[in-house]
Amino acid sequence: MSFVAGTTQTLRVTREVSPYGYFLTDGESDVLMHYTELVGSKPKIDDEVEVFLFYDSEDRLAATMKKPLLQLGELARLRVADVHPRLGCFLEMGLGRQLLLPLSELPESVEYRPLPGDEVFVIMKHDKISRLVAKIAFEEELSPLVFPAPASWNNQWVEGWVTKTLQLGSFVMIDGGVVGFGVYGLIPSSERTKPLRLGERVRARVTYIREDGRANLSMAQRKEVGRLEDADRILAFIKERPGGGMPYSDETDADIIKQKFGISKGAFKRAIGKLMREGLVTQKGSWTYLAAQQAEETGVTAPTHHEEDKQ
Repeated sequence: MSFVAGTTQTLRVTREVSPYGYFLTDGESDVLMHYTELVGSKPKIDDEVEVFLFYDSEDRLAATMKKPLLQLGELARLRVADVHPRLGCFLEMGLGRQLLLPLSELPESVEYRPLPGDEVFVIMKHDKISRLVAKIAFEEELSPLVFPAPASWNNQWVEGWVTKTLQLGSFVMIDGGVVGFGVYGLIPSSERTKPLRLGERVRARVTYIREDGRANLSMAQRKEVGRLEDADRILAFIKERPGGGMPYSDETDADIIKQKFGISKGAFKRAIGKLMREGLVTQKGSWTYLAAQQAEETGVTAPTHHEEDKQ
């Protein structure tokens, strides 16, 4: 038998060496289990103990009686404990120490990379020199574990973890609860209200269940519901503006609308249209103003002219 980091083995206690710990053997080689790695009562010489093998902070093979959240070749969702700009993310693996998710495994765009507290699906692997590292679990590893989205989920709000995020959209592992591992879903870029990080927790609405059982998702409300919420938010924004006007209208670029209000140009126009039909706002060129009666009711002095202020 040979020692393999990342695996659990049953070894025999051969000797105790104070102040370090116990040496364990497989009959051919020895490995040290520090006192800090004990669980329960102290073992005796010739006792057999089940241990997990790993490399310590000095890259020496060591043993622990603590149980890891995953082993070599296994898949698990681990929490990001820390982030290093040149090394990658350090993940909690249940041993009081972290597992490195190398920078090469992370998205190229920094805004898509995980932050502490995010949780990522990974597989434990060896690097080129046999140290334990994490590898992102992608579709080919996750797909065999998921179940088809139930028809009852259509138009329901669900939660999950972002497993992959690109410019075209973000893939999400939707919580399975007691039903199973989860459902694979996609939030197209047009249905994101903000950039999503790998490992970020997200709440989204099921918009369509595909024939393969996967779900299309949106972070936005249905149009009829969203229009009411968007209109209320935009009206409140205008009321807080000096003079009751804002330099945004149907003529404003979609990117600016998205950045300022977190909604699409279409959603913005629907909300403004609702406010105009109700006589609450008016538009002049590239500006939108409170209607005269609305301005009077809110105590805002309607401007007679304006200057294009900075956004």
